[in-house]
Formats: sequence, structure tokens, C-alpha cells
Amino acid sequence: MGVVPIAENAAGDVAPDPDLLIDFRDVVLRRGGKRLVGPINWQVELDERWVVLGPNGAGKTSLMRMAAAETHPTSGTAHILGEVLGHTDVRELAIRIGVTSSMLADRIPPDELVSDLVISAGYSVLGRWREEYEQVDRSQAVETLESMGAEHLADRVYGTLSEGERKRVLISRALMTDPELLLLDEPAAGLDLGGREELVARLGELAADPDAPATVLITHHVEEIPEGFTHAMLLNDGEVVAQGLIDDVVTADNLSEAFRQSIALDQVDGRYFARRARRAGSHRRAR
Repeated sequence: MGVVPIAENAAGDVAPDPDLLIDFRDVVLRRGGKRLVGPINWQVELDERWVVLGPNGAGKTSLMRMAAAETHPTSGTAHILGEVLGHTDVRELAIRIGVTSSMLADRIPPDELVSDLVISAGYSVLGRWREEYEQVDRSQAVETLESMGAEHLADRVYGTLSEGERKRVLISRALMTDPELLLLDEPAAGLDLGGREELVARLGELAADPDAPATVLITHHVEEIPEGFTHAMLLNDGEVVAQGLIDDVVTADNLSEAFRQSIALDQVDGRYFARRARRAGSHRRAR
């Protein structure tokens, strides 16, 4: 998307744009004197599906935590769903954002019933305590699980699920509250080939749904980008290498710059596949 004009309110602050779900202006995040992210300018609109790519330590998860209102920027202005981080109740904001991450997965009790795990998202809790869930909640949970091909898991215990099943259940939980913004932090991490392809296909179907929330997906691997994603950002050392429409950003040259090695890229049936480019003359003669 193009650069959005900046409007100011009477106090001189940058006013939120109602068409933007994420609006970062010169955002920087530092910890212990170290710059983790920024400066970054980034805008996400209602119907966009973004992928954020980069090597380990590039700042992807730090960026995601700011987008999830879990961390405030050190400087710059961050609007999330029209609210300014640092000047709003993040508990109310969090209900409007669906999030999956490894940190969340590690906190789930292994004896939690899958249907309870999904339903509890609407109560902003993790692990059922004294809540009494109504049939309408359970019906909605099954419907949400069905969207990820996981409705048959509703009566299973979380600790008995395969890694691929857990990933789909966690995304179902993130969708339970009908969020305006969906943030997926490495949802395919740890999956085998079959599990990855099943998940990527489900996310492709979600991306194609006009009623689905705006989505931001973090990954290390272009093979994990579902069909239908519209925009991309490449990060390295907390800075933007490139961002914009996905076909303009996900290129061999940009990936080579972001990952600091020569990358060859193929695109087949709407999916990307990358490999290290072989240097001319580097192959050995077969014996």
C-alpha cells in the first residue's frame, strides 16, 4: 500500500486512521540499551494478509508483541485498532486481537479439554477454573474448530494431541472471539511435512475468506506462506529490508539481502520455494 498521510489532533499527536488496524510511525523498541526493532513505519489495512519474514534475531517476534499490545514501543507512535499504545487499556484491546505463539502454547495445562481451551478465549483466561460455559459457547467453539478442520478434537484433552493438531486448535482459539486482527507467530514451527501442508492449506482457506480478520503471520520459511497472502515484510537486525505487495517483496534479491546469503526462489501454484543458490563453478565433477 502507499504512504498514508499523517493527520494530527488538537494536541499535536498523530491521529489514528480508521481504515488502519496497525499503524506504526517511526516505532523503535529497545531493551537494556539494545535496539530490537526499528525505526519502522508499517500500516495494515482491514482486508490485508501479511507475512513477516527474516532470520533468527531479526526482530519478528518483538514486532509481533507490539502488534499484539503486549509490549509498548520505546519511541514512535503505535496505533492498534485505532488505539494508541501507552494511552489505552490493553486488556480491552487484547480481546479484539487473536494471537497464537509458542509462549501461549507452553502455558496450556495438558489436561485441558480442547473445547474448554477454545471457549476460554472469550473470557480472557487460560485454563478453566470456575467458569460455566453455555451451549451457545460450545456450539461456537465447535464451529470455530471446524474452520480449521479440528472439530473432531473438541472432546479430546490437549496433552494427547499431535503437534499439528495443537497448532490448529490454538488458531481456533485465536478465532473464537471473532477478532479484528489475527497474529500468528510461527504457526508451522515443529511440524513435519504433512502437518505443515495441512496447516498452510487451512490458512490459505482462511486468507480467502472475505469475512476473516486481517492477518499477520511470522515465519522463517517462504514455504510456509499460504496462498492468498497479499503483503510481506522482510526484516534483518530489526530493520525493514523491504515491505509491500508480496510479489514485489518476496524476491530472490530481497531474500538474499535479508538472510545474507545467495537465495534462489521458485513460485509454483501460488506457493514460494527457496533454496541456497549454487555458485557458478562450485559443483564437483561426479566420479
